[in-house]
Amino acid sequence: MAEPARVLPLTSPGCGIFDEHHPPAMDLINQCVHCGFCLPVCPTYALWHEEMDSPRGRIYLMKMGLEGEAQFDLAYVRHFDRCLGCMACITACPSGVKYDKLIEATRAQIERHYPRALSERIFRGLVFAFFPYPSRLRLLLPFLWAYQRLGIRAALRALGLIKFLPPRLRVLEALLPAVSLGMLHSRLPRRMVPPPGAPERAAVGRSGLNAAPRRLRIGLMLGCVQRLFFDQVNAATARVLAAEGCEVLIPPDQQCCGALMTHAGREEQALEFARHMIDVFERENVDAVVINAAGCGSNVKDYAWLLRDDPAYAERAQRFVAKCRDISELLAELGPQTRRHPLPVKVAVQDSCHLQHVQGIRNAPRQLLAAIPGIELMEIADAALCCGSAGIYNLVQPGPAEELGERKVESLLATGAGAVVSGNPGCLLHLKACMQRMGRGVPAFHTIELIDASMRGASLPGKQEPRNRKLAQRR
Repeated sequence: MAEPARVLPLTSPGCGIFDEHHPPAMDLINQCVHCGFCLPVCPTYALWHEEMDSPRGRIYLMKMGLEGEAQFDLAYVRHFDRCLGCMACITACPSGVKYDKLIEATRAQIERHYPRALSERIFRGLVFAFFPYPSRLRLLLPFLWAYQRLGIRAALRALGLIKFLPPRLRVLEALLPAVSLGMLHSRLPRRMVPPPGAPERAAVGRSGLNAAPRRLRIGLMLGCVQRLFFDQVNAATARVLAAEGCEVLIPPDQQCCGALMTHAGREEQALEFARHMIDVFERENVDAVVINAAGCGSNVKDYAWLLRDDPAYAERAQRFVAKCRDISELLAELGPQTRRHPLPVKVAVQDSCHLQHVQGIRNAPRQLLAAIPGIELMEIADAALCCGSAGIYNLVQPGPAEELGERKVESLLATGAGAVVSGNPGCLLHLKACMQRMGRGVPAFHTIELIDASMRGASLPGKQEPRNRKLAQRR
């Protein structure tokens, strides 16, 4: 049963229901001409065909809020909570409306002024108390390992007891990848990966003592959830960059980039993470900062905007952003110098929303994959529509996230591809969970894993879980 609406008084006479700290800007709102080009690419509009669950509808709600014609009640907030923040509308908009700035400003206002239900506050509090902190997540690994290894997970699924869990816990359980105790220890060196032929002493020095020629000095961003559950992606990234002649620095004191908090409206926490990230990589004096998670990349490339009011960090953030590159973006800029070995496989390309719509990177991954001998790239229908992962969206809005994920899986499988590739770990986790729930599936990899396998002359990395493997054999 829906909780009764709770109304807050007007926060600021000049800003309607919003306070004066960065409300959604009326000049940005007025850029929207309500043409409707955003409707076909909006995931929630595709699901429900509800005007207020479209970008232009939400922009109208923002305007109502600024004019004091709305209230911070459940009905108002729900429309913004339902937005995935995929930013497909930005790509489609002919007027150049900066919807990303509008939705993030609105969500920050909601987090400051809307009193969520106790259960919602507890759940979100737990998510943000653990997910951005690898050291805390690492404490959970032995318990997660025991849950899987001792057969508890298999028994619960065999008995059908999983369905009795609350929807959000069901999603968390489904998203959990195969856990090993080896995840307690990273596959990466503690500090640096030198290019081939570099002296070993370079691996421990901060000043870059590498005497071998190098193309770039790269700082590698590890992510928070990623460094535990997708450590192989970070290891593959470091190997590829080193093989391509780059010196790879891995600052041990880096933390979360703040993406999850930024996209959820937790502004102050996000800004603290952003400041720390800038501090860490400034000390390394790198030529570029490489990110291999699209959601993180879109956030760090926005640091200059996020820290625009901070006199101590505004200019530093601009310099930092100028160095940030997605791994596919940087490799495409560098061009290959290492031989690629054949990978005879048909691959369906799943474009991460934060890569194609926010960062504007779509050709680079295809260019890199197409350079692998034997590979065949398959395009999918409705490529602009989000898969439903969207940061923590699949945790806080599990129903629509599952429906969108199943749509995406159908499009991927319709290509007849033998593997799925994406540039964002969150998409990979979500798609794998959807495929398992549907009883169908193909292996899914990060883009850099295929490039790494081709450069090393190895077979495709990773294995499917037994259930998926048997299904694939029957197909």
